Amino acid sequence: MDYDERGNLRFGGCDVSKLASTYGTPLHVLDEQVIRKKCREYMDAFSRSYSGPGYRVAYAGKALCIKAVLEIVKSEGLYLDVCSAGELVTALSAGFPPDKIYFHGNNKSTDEILMALKRGIGRFVVDNWFELLELGRLSSKLKKRANVLIRVAPGVSAHTHEYIDTGQSDSKFGFSLIEGDAMAAVKRALQMRSLHVAGLHCHIGSQVFNLESFQRAAWKMETLRWEVKQETGVELLELDMGGGLGVKYLEGDDPPPIVSYVEAVAHAVEEAASYYGLRYPVLTLEPGRSLVAEAGITVYRVGAIKNHRVGESYVLVDGGMFENPRHALYGAQYTVLPVRKPITHQRRVFTVAGKCCESGDVITKGCELPPVSAGDLLAVTCTGAYHYAMASNYNRFPRPAVVMASGGKSAVVVERESYMDLVKRDKVPVWLEAKKLAKAMGQRPGM
Repeated sequence: MDYDERGNLRFGGCDVSKLASTYGTPLHVLDEQVIRKKCREYMDAFSRSYSGPGYRVAYAGKALCIKAVLEIVKSEGLYLDVCSAGELVTALSAGFPPDKIYFHGNNKSTDEILMALKRGIGRFVVDNWFELLELGRLSSKLKKRANVLIRVAPGVSAHTHEYIDTGQSDSKFGFSLIEGDAMAAVKRALQMRSLHVAGLHCHIGSQVFNLESFQRAAWKMETLRWEVKQETGVELLELDMGGGLGVKYLEGDDPPPIVSYVEAVAHAVEEAASYYGLRYPVLTLEPGRSLVAEAGITVYRVGAIKNHRVGESYVLVDGGMFENPRHALYGAQYTVLPVRKPITHQRRVFTVAGKCCESGDVITKGCELPPVSAGDLLAVTCTGAYHYAMASNYNRFPRPAVVMASGGKSAVVVERESYMDLVKRDKVPVWLEAKKLAKAMGQRPGM
């Protein structure tokens, strides 16, 4: 992404101002080639770094689960993880091979488990005792043998925001390693004839920059794999280390390169396996944010500007927490660029905020911008992950369109919602309609 010789911001080979004129704002834009580049970086890094019997890169669909993105990762040879029936249906409708799908989720319903079993998905990532027993019961009833990975909370902090730190012992995700639940779950699953325990899984958090956290988790998981072999005689042959690699939202952010992340995890697994005399496992990583975040921008049109002599001054845009809730959720910050290259070095500090009736409806704080006016376009970078995926209709705002750009071409991959889309599912009970009619006829309700 850069400015062309005329001072227009370009993304995916397209003039961003023309995209805004064509498709409206707010607008999410994805660059196909960036997604493909990230997929290939993961696959190439694995092929050079890991000496085990196999490796898998499974896209964490929760980052952005739309058919166009799934088509790209499928064509690049990746696996996929989903964490709901909705994501599973999206994947299947995109033609994703069921045997390359991992089904996550910390509270899978009976209906979700049945759907996944009937569709023949590749792996269930089992999160808790209820799911373990229910999966065993349902797979036995259907005369199927489900492949499972036992999700472990390894007790490793990812040193990230508490809302996206998922590896601690008291996490809502997985069986606690420290409390012994992980070993107990493995033993119980091995006793169930309708389950095949393929291996172990963990995920320590999201937006992680510290590679040592991943390495510590890898050693703990390999230690558990050795302990399972010692106590049961079974050597589990798959290890899924989850995802979580951070990305660059701000100029000062310095995330490790993808190749460094893959090498760190792969080498830690190899060292630990060699130390314990274990065979190297089939190793899986589940990147989401690091595949699609930098492939996205969001384009806004400026409305009102509020200059305060004391406190914050605001640039108000036509989006907000209804299509990007990340600042409201955990204080996320962003880089904001004018779509038209500024002709002055003059800057002022603003809070870029949205249209919702919430004081917390902020896109980013402390943003240095050149002079802006109503009608100007701004581009917020690094919005490909956890933006459209988290969008809502709060304040009855329609969710924006998603457009994919590639080599100067563009196309809608998710249509913009209309106002009629917002009301088409609303229903009025018959008794309210009767009272409305009675009032219109001058009668008291109930007469």
